Amino acid sequence: MNDAVDPAIRRRAVDAARGAGPFDLLITGGSVVDVGTCEVRPADVGLVGPLIASVHPAGSRTDALDAFDATGRFIAPGLIDMHVHFESSMLTPGSYAAAVCPRGTTTIFGDPHELANVAGLAGVRYAVEASRGLPVRFIVQAPSCVPPIPGLELSGHDLHGPEIAEMLAWPEIGGLAEVMDMLGVLTSDGRMVDVVAAGLASGKLVSGHAAGLTGPELQAYLTAGITSDHEIMATDDAMEKLRAGMTVELRGMLEHLLPGLVAELNALPELPAHLCAATDDLFALTLLTDGGLDHLLRRLVGYGLDPVRALRIATYHAAYRLARTDLGLVAAGRQADLIILSDLATVAVDDVFRAGEHVASGGEMIVPVVEGPSEPPLDTMKLGPMTPDAFVLRVGHLPGGVTDGTVRLRVLAGPIFTRWDEVTAEVRDGAVVVPPGHLLQVAVHRHGRIAPTPRAAMISGWGEQDWTGAIATSVSHDTHNLIVFGRDPVAMAAAANQVIADGGGVAVASGGKVLASIALPIAGILSPLPAPEVAEAQQVVTAAAESVGLRLSLLTQNLFHVLVASLACLPGPHVTDLGLVDGSTGQLISSPILTPTA
Repeated sequence: MNDAVDPAIRRRAVDAARGAGPFDLLITGGSVVDVGTCEVRPADVGLVGPLIASVHPAGSRTDALDAFDATGRFIAPGLIDMHVHFESSMLTPGSYAAAVCPRGTTTIFGDPHELANVAGLAGVRYAVEASRGLPVRFIVQAPSCVPPIPGLELSGHDLHGPEIAEMLAWPEIGGLAEVMDMLGVLTSDGRMVDVVAAGLASGKLVSGHAAGLTGPELQAYLTAGITSDHEIMATDDAMEKLRAGMTVELRGMLEHLLPGLVAELNALPELPAHLCAATDDLFALTLLTDGGLDHLLRRLVGYGLDPVRALRIATYHAAYRLARTDLGLVAAGRQADLIILSDLATVAVDDVFRAGEHVASGGEMIVPVVEGPSEPPLDTMKLGPMTPDAFVLRVGHLPGGVTDGTVRLRVLAGPIFTRWDEVTAEVRDGAVVVPPGHLLQVAVHRHGRIAPTPRAAMISGWGEQDWTGAIATSVSHDTHNLIVFGRDPVAMAAAANQVIADGGGVAVASGGKVLASIALPIAGILSPLPAPEVAEAQQVVTAAAESVGLRLSLLTQNLFHVLVASLACLPGPHVTDLGLVDGSTGQLISSPILTPTA
């Protein structure tokens, strides 16, 4: 569905294009980046209201109410981010828009999946309402998997076919968001059959999450009616999916994959039209320091992709995917979502126009950013204070357990791409003594739907030798239960209780002292503060996490991977609020014990 344009404004734009009336604004002296033909050519661009009324030879028109000088610079379409969970920034829609707009993003295809897992339909409605009237166009999707893997985890709400159909009927909803329950799709689970059927019946886009799918399973997933994926996790993932006809929403999370992919794209006779660009999950700190889509495009160009082709991926291809004939091109009749760049290779965005309005310049917003009236979900931490005893792995009562002695335990090895491992651990008074090179990860249900029984697991691969404290977070994709990491139960309780007292957030503690925290009172995952303040808090918490032993070199340059450690929809073992789970097989593991050794 294209943006509505007042017929009177469109008539005025037609007159201006013919020379029978003036433009509201004339952008002069620049070179248009034609992402349709992949040409760069000198041209002036005339705007009327929110529309591009004319793209014409440089200097051929001067009749305009106002002018903007783009001499020596490039005029390109605004960037379209094709897969976003804005909640991962910890920002509300307005603060998120203010962070990404000055860097050239004018449209996002957003999945408020995180809000839905906490607050259900009310969370999605909040995303829709708060994003109205912003300088970035939010095309909101209907979350498809709440919770992502039923039976392996429990979120704040369960959404089934009827709720999905209700959301898809909302005019603001642009499609069904990533279908994460791959096993459910491939085995024709009734819930997922209903959810995907609702998406297909709506006539709107059905997006996917096809992590690790290949060969017959990938073909089956596509045949189910799911048409896109952003989970490119291996060198040949992208090309197999592109050749299968799947829209690939390329993100930059795994840097080492980009050089090979660029080489393969450059070897093709044509750039696939079903290749788009996306950011998926980025912190506010990352958005303000490195950037969002602009940062991804810079890296692609740096690895050898032609700058115009890189822009094409993030504009024309995205508009094609969205079936938005009013976006993605500097051409008459399109929305005047434009970026002015001083350099194509570095994607250096100087100025941003959104629907004909000059909204950002020099990396800053120059217009007020005001969210639409909304009711954010508050008071979602349904937990009381916790004691250190909650953060101990007890095995004495389990089959094969011992009160004193040693026991062979399952281990979740690796910080995100996990695998099963084993360790022999000492047991004293029924409690496991965390062995060197290991930590405890404890998950606690925080939505009030079941008893908040702590579920503990041994983990490795987090730089555990040096850990002197703990990290607790209510931002734990995707069900956003309370997750705590550490070796010291006192520190783990201190961090957890700070998060509970704040109504949600992230906290780092050493001993009984909290070193740093971010309060996230909106759904336990968002801050009401502006992006610079949230980014500063993220930086402080990250530094505190490093000070207690987290080695970011094992992860990324921020805490994001800590926050996705319980993703049951990813292959491999995880610990959720229901216990140990295997995301590869869809099984709940009854006990961490393998065999007793004494």
